[in-house]
Amino acid sequence: MSIRFRLIIMNFLQFFIWACWLLTIGAYWFQNKGWSGAEFGAIFSTMGIASLFMPTLTGIIADKWVSAEKLYAILHLLGAAALCYIPQVNNPSDFFWVILLVVIFYMPTIALANSIAYTILNNSQTDIVNDFPPIRVWGTVGFVIALWVISLTGNETSANQFYISAGAAVVLAIYSFTLPNCPPLAAQTDKKTFAELLGLNAFLLFKDSKIALFFIFSMFLGASLQLTNAYGDTFLHDFATVNAYKDSIAVKFPAIIMSISQISETLFILAIPFFLKRFGIKQVMLFSMIAWVLRFGLFAYGNPGSGLWMIILSCIVYGMAFDFFNISGSLFIETYTSPKIRASAQGLFMMMVNGFGAVSGSLISGFIIQKYFTIADGTKQWEGIWLTFAAYSLIVALLFAILFKHKHEKTISVSKH
Repeated sequence: MSIRFRLIIMNFLQFFIWACWLLTIGAYWFQNKGWSGAEFGAIFSTMGIASLFMPTLTGIIADKWVSAEKLYAILHLLGAAALCYIPQVNNPSDFFWVILLVVIFYMPTIALANSIAYTILNNSQTDIVNDFPPIRVWGTVGFVIALWVISLTGNETSANQFYISAGAAVVLAIYSFTLPNCPPLAAQTDKKTFAELLGLNAFLLFKDSKIALFFIFSMFLGASLQLTNAYGDTFLHDFATVNAYKDSIAVKFPAIIMSISQISETLFILAIPFFLKRFGIKQVMLFSMIAWVLRFGLFAYGNPGSGLWMIILSCIVYGMAFDFFNISGSLFIETYTSPKIRASAQGLFMMMVNGFGAVSGSLISGFIIQKYFTIADGTKQWEGIWLTFAAYSLIVALLFAILFKHKHEKTISVSKH
């Protein structure tokens, strides 16, 4: 079995695990358990909370003490145990803590999966900018297949979604122990500074103004990602109250409609090597930001009837919006930093995107929606909500174009530090 195929299996299972419950946990909460919406918002905040510290912490551990693939396997085993416990929970408060435990184990595995792939590909002397995207695309394929499996088997409201996810996590954990060794490289060098002693070398990247700005804008884009994750499915469900739309495909199968976003990802991931080499990281990130403007703007005017094409087009441009900052950003960090802090730097990137970005996006958007776009009976004014998000994305794009200085050289993939 080739190295690339082995990494494809890892990426497929990595995102299959997440998709089994990520977009359908709301249906389980409301329709299976019958709990109120007052406490549901906190469930999506758990991913941001976990990402504030776990990716960086596990990155430090992988750089200094434990082989990345072994730590990766252990985290998935612990995550599987937590997933299996979810159906036993019978109140919203305990549910929050168990989900928090699930994502504490899961969220750092995203960065570790990237770090493992980069280490193995570099050891085999391949061009990661060319070779990683075709491998990573299978993670998106796994995400889409999981959505369809859960939806078409009637498990969107069932506890089975957590058991299926746990089963896949156990399989991936066992498989991970068989991957090539990815030893901690930092342990092979002399420890000269306090930061090196504690494994905090990656935080010194903030001393570089370019990388600091990159991380800050990654946080802003992480907020955009949280907005679409938290409200996209709910937006479609709300059309069920409109007689003209309640029997439409988009309302009956919102998870499948939203999966178009992930299908689109598969195409844009494969386009990343061309765009990075042709335009460079700054232009690619700008393409992503403009795509976020279109993502939200099309949602503002779309509907499940005559405006269904806008919703579908919004899902298509999501592929560029997500991949061109998430995957390209990860590749930029890999090529810009030392291999000795590879896992820590990837963890730091995840912390800014899924940690600070997700938490701030969740809290601020929740406040804005409640204060300015929710009327007395609880109905949300979706057009105003999505246009506000589009305006936010446009401002971020303009600031990035002005402030982020980066000279692209077409003879190389991205600049080296």
